[in-house]
Amino acid sequence: MSWAGPEDIFLSTSLAGYLDKKLLVLLRDGRKLLGILRSFDQFANAVLEGACERVIVGDLYCDIPLGLYVIRGENVVLIGELDLEREELPPHMTCVSAAEIKRAQKAERDATDLKGSMRKRMEFLDLD
Repeated sequence: MSWAGPEDIFLSTSLAGYLDKKLLVLLRDGRKLLGILRSFDQFANAVLEGACERVIVGDLYCDIPLGLYVIRGENVVLIGELDLEREELPPHMTCVSAAEIKRAQKAERDATDLKGSMRKRMEFLDLD
């Protein structure tokens, strides 16, 4: 007994057009992966060659190399082809090291946590 239905066939044929092309894959947890699609199956499980995770914090970004990477299809939100002729990022973006991007992520998380804790402390005022 096969669980594959007509919608699965359409999914796999739509990914066939992306084989051997550079893609951007957005995952459910918000990560952005770039790489060349080498294989996929009817569940949208995919294999990226030369994959890297692009981390963006404000105007800073870093591409963290992952190598050959397998993505479980249920985690994929969006897949898009990247144009090799065009620049991928706006000119104001600055490429930094992995250590710098981790510091920037931590600073951003700390600032968000501070805003949340200040909001909780001020709830008693009931300004609404």
